Amino acid sequence: MIEAPLLVAGEPITTGEWVERRNPAHPDRLVGRAVVGDAALVRDTVSASASAGASWRALAPAERAARLRSAGEPLEAMTDGIAELLTAELGKTIAGSAGEFGFARTYLGMVADRAPALCADTEEDTRFGKAIVPKEPYGVVAAIVPWNAPLILAMMKVAPALATGNTVVLKPSPLAPLAVTTVLTKLAEGLPPGVLSVVQGGADVGEALTTAPEVAKVSFTGGERTAEHILRALAPGLTPAVLELGGNDPAVLLDDVELTDDLLHRLVMGSFLTAGQVCMATKRLLVPASRYDEVVEAYLRTADEALVLGDPAEPEVTLGPVVDAAAKTRVEALVDGARSSGADVRPVGSIHDDSVVSAGWFVRPTVVLGASDDDPIVATEQFGPTVPIQAYDTVDEAVDRANAGPYGLSSSVWSEDLERAVSVARRIRAGSTSVNTANRWGINPLVPFGGVGRSGYGREYGDAGIEGY
Repeated sequence: MIEAPLLVAGEPITTGEWVERRNPAHPDRLVGRAVVGDAALVRDTVSASASAGASWRALAPAERAARLRSAGEPLEAMTDGIAELLTAELGKTIAGSAGEFGFARTYLGMVADRAPALCADTEEDTRFGKAIVPKEPYGVVAAIVPWNAPLILAMMKVAPALATGNTVVLKPSPLAPLAVTTVLTKLAEGLPPGVLSVVQGGADVGEALTTAPEVAKVSFTGGERTAEHILRALAPGLTPAVLELGGNDPAVLLDDVELTDDLLHRLVMGSFLTAGQVCMATKRLLVPASRYDEVVEAYLRTADEALVLGDPAEPEVTLGPVVDAAAKTRVEALVDGARSSGADVRPVGSIHDDSVVSAGWFVRPTVVLGASDDDPIVATEQFGPTVPIQAYDTVDEAVDRANAGPYGLSSSVWSEDLERAVSVARRIRAGSTSVNTANRWGINPLVPFGGVGRSGYGREYGDAGIEGY
């Protein structure tokens, strides 16, 4: 069993209440437990982080980057163990867990490479004299990450914040605290005490963290309701924040799209990766009416071939459970509601082991046909292994429907004509739009990522994701 302590000023704290985390594929199995902090401990942690900041920010940017890179070197040897742990506590496939950890390490190195130049002062001679623009860190950054991709989402905040001279206090989700705390504790061993700290807990700990007077910036990835609460708490101090929230991401197929096996696989897995529990997963497909039957048939066939539901620790499995019993109940209610409203619900994929699936927090993947735009399964973020496919008549109609609703995180356009696809992509209201790919396959760490509308603001990845700190 794994134990995740708090990490305060470089010291693990194991006293206090412990919360358990069970395996969503095998709820009878205890994966580990984490110590829960309280408001007083959070205040002490933030104060220690502020104290550590003076010497950390005083380092030359190249020296900070070198120390960060060196601190990350031991992480590679942890790959197998961390992948197994993340799979056990979250239900992500073993290949997906290893890939996430690898991507997090790669991003850490990329930030260490790029940050020194971005941290340098800029100078400009003007007719009024020389203008010098220094790049100064904020101070203490409070980072709050969700459960669905905790390693990379934590590194998206920790790496650029530290590289630019800030210190970080990070709170993981209680639903996936073990792997991310283990990784960050190892990273912190190579850094001065207090530069990187981890506090566990629920909403009360998150509130204490974001409202601590020494916190100079908040970086949050999660749900919009929590974001509203955070912003109300930050308003009295005018504390800045970067928010990466949910989305209802559309995929618009144009009438010239070629349904190759590779494209169909990307299209299917764009929705069902990590059991659909990904903020930039494709949440709805808009298909030209003239090709609707063809696309549906090909999509269903590919989903049947690609999706294997079962224990995510098994290498043959491509789709694991949802994160907990509440998520299972919520997603199944969305599907049942669509069915009751007259939609045609098609189960897809195969089951690897019936005994495992029947006992765990699994949701059978489904494709929903004939749902209306106002059906909750279309109008909201499902965050589960189900996706509606809808027909449209004109591209203008498809764009209008893609832009419906308050969200705008990501989207995708699928076409043989790149110029045409980009033209349509520019009309979709989203933080980023991919062409002929979606979800993690459309993510480039050199390119800024973030949302518009109720999908949040601020950017992560790219130079903008470093300069934001």
